[in-house]
Amino acid sequence: MNEGTASSLRLTPKQQRREADDKTVFGFWLYLMTDCVLFGSLFATFVVLRNNTFGGPGGETLFSLNFVLAETLILLTSSFTCGLGILAARRGQKNLVLWLFGITFLLGLAFIGLELHEFNHLYNDGDSWRRSGFLSAFFTLVGTHGLHISTGLLWMGTMMVRVKKAGLSRLNVRQLTMLSLFWHFLDIVWIFIFTVVYLFGVVL
Repeated sequence: MNEGTASSLRLTPKQQRREADDKTVFGFWLYLMTDCVLFGSLFATFVVLRNNTFGGPGGETLFSLNFVLAETLILLTSSFTCGLGILAARRGQKNLVLWLFGITFLLGLAFIGLELHEFNHLYNDGDSWRRSGFLSAFFTLVGTHGLHISTGLLWMGTMMVRVKKAGLSRLNVRQLTMLSLFWHFLDIVWIFIFTVVYLFGVVL
């Protein structure tokens, strides 16, 4: 028996569960770091290509700050309700958790709806990802974020069903905590997208 195994056997069941939870959360943080690298690469690509419009329109023509501000407000509000949901989960308030995550889910759907509306509008106007390097980088960056939001919504819907059926078990609370980290991470990424892509695109 090696030293690590012997050490784990000396832990109480509660300590073993806590150690397993810590390892799971640490692994999830590592995943978020890999996502940081992914988005960092996409941001770098966008910055390099932002002026490669190939004679087509740039951000100052294509983007509406009022529209994007509405998206931003929706996502920030969803992050707030998600945080309140985690606090309720830790207090064991099942119904409040379902209510708050339900609001978060609806806000996330509204955000995706607005993003798809923007993409559809650009595509119908002939400003698709194939028109220029700028638009290719834009659709890739914003679309990747939207795909992550969609994944988060699927995860959120699954967790709401699990909480409704099984309650706020230790496993479910841990999963909700990681979901909350993921959602807040996407909120931070969107703030960078709003600043680098939309705000700089219109102002600069």
